[in-house]
Amino acid sequence: MADESKVFSLVGHGLKLDSKADIQPHLEKLEQITDLEEVHLGGNTLGVDACQALADVLKNKKTLKVADFADIFTGRLITEIPDALRALCDALTDHTSLVEINLSDNAFGGRSAEPMVNFLKNNHSFSVLKLNNNGLGITGGTIVAEALYEAAQNLNAKGLQSNLRTVICGRNRLENGSAPVWAKAYAAHGGLVEVRMFQNGIRMEGIEAISKGLASCPNLEVLDLQDNTATLRGSRAIAACLPKWPKLKTLNLSDCLLKPKGGALVFGALANGSNPALETIQVQYCDLDRKVLHQLGSAIELHLISLTKLDINGNWADEEDECIEKIKSALAKHSHEDALLELDEMDPDGEESEGEEEEEADEEEEDADKEVSKPAAPETQDETDELAAALSKTSLDNNTRAKTSDAQDTKAQAPEKTAAAAQPDVPAAEEATAAPTAVEPEATNELATEQVTATSGDATSAHGTPTDPAVDLSGELYSKDAATTSAPAQGAVDAPKKKRGFRAAWGAIRELLK
Repeated sequence: MADESKVFSLVGHGLKLDSKADIQPHLEKLEQITDLEEVHLGGNTLGVDACQALADVLKNKKTLKVADFADIFTGRLITEIPDALRALCDALTDHTSLVEINLSDNAFGGRSAEPMVNFLKNNHSFSVLKLNNNGLGITGGTIVAEALYEAAQNLNAKGLQSNLRTVICGRNRLENGSAPVWAKAYAAHGGLVEVRMFQNGIRMEGIEAISKGLASCPNLEVLDLQDNTATLRGSRAIAACLPKWPKLKTLNLSDCLLKPKGGALVFGALANGSNPALETIQVQYCDLDRKVLHQLGSAIELHLISLTKLDINGNWADEEDECIEKIKSALAKHSHEDALLELDEMDPDGEESEGEEEEEADEEEEDADKEVSKPAAPETQDETDELAAALSKTSLDNNTRAKTSDAQDTKAQAPEKTAAAAQPDVPAAEEATAAPTAVEPEATNELATEQVTATSGDATSAHGTPTDPAVDLSGELYSKDAATTSAPAQGAVDAPKKKRGFRAAWGAIRELLK
């Protein structure tokens, strides 16, 4: 804490300073502080003219270390903020003594990010950047991150190291769109010690990108990603990077929807002993089950000897469960019995919903696609393979072909006929062969089922529904294959074996219809 004689503060005065005249009495006091180190202006509202007058004074205060401009634009128009912000930032661009700049709790929005660029790119002295709750959005976040990256590039060109150590940029809706640029900036500033990006609407792809960027920061001590969405993919990336942060002291992944699989990956990495300095772990409301919490207890017992704060509230266990006793016992082993925080909102009956399971399946879609593309080894035939084999042994005589043609002609006269089956000048055999490509998937499914029914000579019910189980299954198989064609995202997660069965069965049916 600086000497009070070197600190200027108007915090909480509730002043509305529009003009130079409004702020002049305060500037006179500011000018009298010869070795000024800190300025704190929060809780007041400053207009453009007032900020420009303040900037003129700050330009000459070369000993300034902390510029606290948080919450100084309440009630200001969005058209006012850019010029006011630019004046303050530009005034500090060449200050080599500056350590911290705080612009939090100002409603900049993306449009007001550009006025900070000159300062961020060209002041290489500050080590703490606080931009919390500014409404930057993807656009503003990208502008800020790009400016930080360019600053690092400028330093690198001069053979100098970055001084940036702390970035706090939470509650800004940065989302996935800006994440790759932040990742690039973090990798360029390899000396980072503290990164907090909570409540930004960042999803698993963004978490993955940011984690990989921070992997280039071996001195990282604090990582706070609370209230973003990691799930399995993001958890995997974090787990992979944990060994690269041996000095990590605080890990906050609360409300990140790790789920049991993601939690197992993270706690498994901690159990390897690469983060012995961890003092705080926060994973509340992450949908972690008893098995995973037991795994956390094992990690604590083995390696987390410095853990003094643990928050697991809101997960899927009861306070009396064995996994909780395991955690308490592990903490007691290291004389940290008081490390575990309240468990008043635990959910012992919590279950992973079907919708969330589907989300995890979607995350693994890419891996499934890669697996499908690999040459598959011979496997035992499943029921669909057996069906294909049985159908392929069936032969058609001329009478059967005639029945096929008659059935199609009859169907062509019905009001419900499909567009493809209604063409009178196309031979039956040719029409059957062309059906899969000439008709919409649903219509093709109906036509294929009817053709197989007529060809096999089986009876149908009064409603025209095939009664032969094999025929029903054939139609179902084609329906699934058609659905796969029209919705590749769903088909991508089907097992390769199942897909081969569908294709084999449909191939056999097409052979029958030739």
